[in-house]
Amino acid sequence: MADIPSHHMIYGNLDDFITGETLVDTDDERYRQKLARLLVEERGFAKGEVEMRRRIETLFAHQFVVSKIDIVVRLEGRRVMVVRYGPGSLVTRERPAIAAARVLEESQLIPLAVVSNGEDGELLDTRTGKVLGTGLGAIPTRESLVTMLPSLDFTPVPPERREPELRILNAFDIEVCCAGGPCALPGAKEG
Repeated sequence: MADIPSHHMIYGNLDDFITGETLVDTDDERYRQKLARLLVEERGFAKGEVEMRRRIETLFAHQFVVSKIDIVVRLEGRRVMVVRYGPGSLVTRERPAIAAARVLEESQLIPLAVVSNGEDGELLDTRTGKVLGTGLGAIPTRESLVTMLPSLDFTPVPPERREPELRILNAFDIEVCCAGGPCALPGAKEG
């Protein structure tokens, strides 16, 4: 185990299932990798259709925040689904996941969002915020997403809605650990 102060248990390193990149091996990262494997091995997506570790940076009220979008799924040249992991309650993860899907791309809304704690999940309609399904089984297969594509709404949020959504991300994703400071390890590819 690394000798770096952190509240994350560090087991060493692991290779990212999608990119092959070496990452810090934590319980959280193991769940992210589990979700990536689920998308490829059980839901039928190609590794090339799965993007890992996207970020949105915000600065409001002197608070700089990096919001992490763990996984983005792309089909037919469009981003169709974001997946955000976080331990604990899913309900508290819904609103920032929706905000991220609304603003990650200026040119389009990402119509579906998944929140998961690695053991459970919810599929959300990004436009309405409605829960479309619960459990990891609610994560659509590639085949079902291809079928849904014509009915999905990719219309970007109006320009006047971008800042409020970014503010929501900033407020929900500010990360302060038990020691009173940011939790990320210096220089580590830990999310």
